[in-house]
Amino acid sequence: MEKLFEYKYLSQKHLDGFKKYKYSAIDTSPLSNYVMHPSWNFITRFIPKWIAPNLITFAGFVCMVIAILLLTIFDYDFHGAERLRQGVDEYRIPNWVLMACGVLLFLAYNLDGIDGKQARKLGVSGPLGELFDHGLDSYIVFLIPFSMISIFGRDPVYSLPIFRGFLVVISVVLNFYVSHCEKYNTGTLYLPWGYDVSMWTSSMIFIVAGLYTPGLVKFHVYGDVSFALFFEVLIHLVGLLGTAPVAVYNVYLARKNRRAKVETLTEALRPVWSMTLILAALIFWAVKSKNDIIEHDPRAFIFLFGTLFSNTASRLMIAGMASQRCELVNWMFWPLLTGVVTSLYKPEYELSILYALVVSSVLAHVHYGICVVKQICGYYKIDCFLVPKEKQK
Repeated sequence: MEKLFEYKYLSQKHLDGFKKYKYSAIDTSPLSNYVMHPSWNFITRFIPKWIAPNLITFAGFVCMVIAILLLTIFDYDFHGAERLRQGVDEYRIPNWVLMACGVLLFLAYNLDGIDGKQARKLGVSGPLGELFDHGLDSYIVFLIPFSMISIFGRDPVYSLPIFRGFLVVISVVLNFYVSHCEKYNTGTLYLPWGYDVSMWTSSMIFIVAGLYTPGLVKFHVYGDVSFALFFEVLIHLVGLLGTAPVAVYNVYLARKNRRAKVETLTEALRPVWSMTLILAALIFWAVKSKNDIIEHDPRAFIFLFGTLFSNTASRLMIAGMASQRCELVNWMFWPLLTGVVTSLYKPEYELSILYALVVSSVLAHVHYGICVVKQICGYYKIDCFLVPKEKQK
C-alpha cells in the first residue's frame, strides 16, 4: 500500500526551490488584524507544544468535510430548504444539521488561523506547512459556497437557478485563484478582505437558520430583488471590482519596479489557461447537456469542478513556491474534455460519465496531495503530523 503513494510528482528543481522560498503575505483586513489575529494569538498560548500545526490545519479541513457530508446526507439534491407544507416553516433539513454546519464552518475558519500561529510559536514554519495549509484551503474555499446552496435551495422565488448558483461558486473560488496567480507573479500573497467577512457571514447564516428556519433568508431586499439575488450580484462585484483589478495592479507595479518573478507577459498569464479550459469545458457541458446534467445531479457536477479547481490551484502554489514554471494545462483537463465530448454524443451514458469523472478526479487529487506531502517530508526528513522533540521543550 505504501508504494502506491511513492510517486514523485516534484522534480529536484522543485525541491531545491523550496529551500530558497520565504513566505510573504500582506493582510490589511481590519477584521483580521484587530479582531481575529489577537484572538488567535491568545488561543495559541494555551495549545500544547506537542500538537503539530499541520494537525490543526487538518482538523479544520475535517470540520468542513463533516459539514458537507451532513448536507449531502440530508440535502443531496438541494431541495431541502423548500417547505414540506405550504405556509408552514417545516423543512427537510433538520435544524440541528444547519446549526452544526455553522459551528463547523466557524471552527474550520479559526483552526485555519491558529495553525500558522502555532507553527511560529514552535519555530517550525516552512514550505510544507504553507503548502499543506493553502492546499487544503483550496478545497475549503470551494466547499463553503458549495454548502451555502443548501441554505437557499431551489426555491423558484427566493433562490437562484442551479446554473447561476454554479456561477456564484465559480466567482468565489476564482478570487482565491486570482490571489495565487498574483503571488505567482509578485512573490507576495495579498490576502483579500472578503475572506474573513465571508467566513463570518456564512457561519452566522447557517447558525441563524438552524436556530430558526431557512425561511429567514427567503425575503426581498428591495422590490422584487430577493436576498439570494442581492447576494449573487454582491459576490460577482467583489471579484470584478475588487480582487481582480487589485491583483492586476499589483502585478503591474511588480513588473514596473522590476520585482516580478516572471519576465514576460506570456509567462505572467501562464496560470490562466488551465483554469480557463476547465471552466470552459464545464460551462459548455452544463449549457449543452441533452439531459440537463447540472439540474439532474448538481451536487456531483459542482463537486467535480471543486476537485479540479483544488488540484489546479495546488499545482500553481507549488510552482510559485519553488520558483518554477506552472503547468500550461493540467493533465486532468483531458479526461474532462473526453467525458464532455462523449456525453454530448452519447447522452445515455452522461450520468455514468459524470460519476466516473468525480470518482477518478477525487482519487487523482488525493493521490497527488499525499505523494507531494510524503515527498517533501522525505526531502526535509520531517513528519507531517509530529513536532520534533527538541521543539516541544
